[in-house]
Amino acid sequence: MNLTPRRSVIWLFLTAWALRLLAVGVVQFYLNQTERTWVIAGDAEGYWELAQRIVAGQSYEIYTPPRQVLRMPGFPLLLAGSISLFGPSLLAARLVLATVGAIGCLGVYWLGLRLVNHRVGLIAGGLAAGSPIFIGFSAIELTETAFAVAAVMGLIPLASLLRTPPENNTRGIPHSLMAGLLAGVGCYLRPSWLLFPPALVVWLGVSWRNRRGLAVALMAPLTLLVCLLPWGLRNQQKTGHFILTTLWMGPSLYDGWNPENTTGDSDMRFFDRENVMASLSEYEMDQHYRQRAWAFAGSHPREVAQLAWKKSLRYWNPFPNADQFSRFPLLNAVSALWFAVVFIPALVGAWVLRRDWGLLAIAAGPIVYFAALHLIFVSSVRYRLPGEYPLLVLTAVGLDTLIVRFLSKTLPATK
Repeated sequence: MNLTPRRSVIWLFLTAWALRLLAVGVVQFYLNQTERTWVIAGDAEGYWELAQRIVAGQSYEIYTPPRQVLRMPGFPLLLAGSISLFGPSLLAARLVLATVGAIGCLGVYWLGLRLVNHRVGLIAGGLAAGSPIFIGFSAIELTETAFAVAAVMGLIPLASLLRTPPENNTRGIPHSLMAGLLAGVGCYLRPSWLLFPPALVVWLGVSWRNRRGLAVALMAPLTLLVCLLPWGLRNQQKTGHFILTTLWMGPSLYDGWNPENTTGDSDMRFFDRENVMASLSEYEMDQHYRQRAWAFAGSHPREVAQLAWKKSLRYWNPFPNADQFSRFPLLNAVSALWFAVVFIPALVGAWVLRRDWGLLAIAAGPIVYFAALHLIFVSSVRYRLPGEYPLLVLTAVGLDTLIVRFLSKTLPATK
């Protein structure tokens, strides 16, 4: 049966959605059997509490003493939307996140379509739909999936901007504005995204080698700034300091650079043990840990270099890092197999498209960006996840190339 592009995209979404709904069912069964509330507790509980406070019209803060600039509001707002529509049901929230994850597969398809062609987009979208890692994370209450979807959607207008002819770069104005808007959505979900979209779009503007093109490109970071402005002004009102992201940067930095960290993994027990917020404001606490982290890095360069290596190994690990997954050999085998399926063809795709620097920056840039970022901050496979969504475009190019070459060698022999 020959499917039209529209029908193939519909089937792509339905397949991705069905697999993610099935994952939600499996997760719910597991939680019921083990009498647990969360797959991965900690952050998920905090996001859920903030979402409930939003729905109740209470102040956006958590813990005692209250931390008012701990988390960006994007993910709690998404959960709050689920609570408003379906009540305080974690199952309903997981179903919403599963739907968001399925939409992300369409985003991968559209990115492949804009950068290469329909076939590459369909292969990339199909890989995203069937990725066991993507499917699993779509069923739990963490920011990874929602952020990954926002990030890949934000790369689509950048891909359109890349393909805009330099002599007609005013046609790129809507793409630049949309890229800035979606970058803002991404930053509201995860503030670490703040640097990549502006840097990429400015580089694209400079590559046009004319002032008008650069002016068009600069609309994206300006739009991003406008998107984050309400949050920054709110933080100014709450803390007396204009903060575009959060006041959790300091503890996060210290988590990655401190004398007790010898593995590159996160261990935030120092925060509760030291309890510096008993005597410091939230802003002062953030500054306190920033200073300590940089002091450690400056006085222990060898340890920092060793930690960077260990963090890199954790980031590129084909197996899950968390200890609780070591009891599931099948899960580890699937993870390693999928790692090979994604990254080996991606290297082939990168070689095939090695002269298309703009495409490589969009498709591979995010995963490299996060790899560099997590040489400083603590590292894990989960931080690689958002970068894998656009990388699947290169994987699709590599698979398409390998399949075509294989068929070209085998088909004549069968005649």
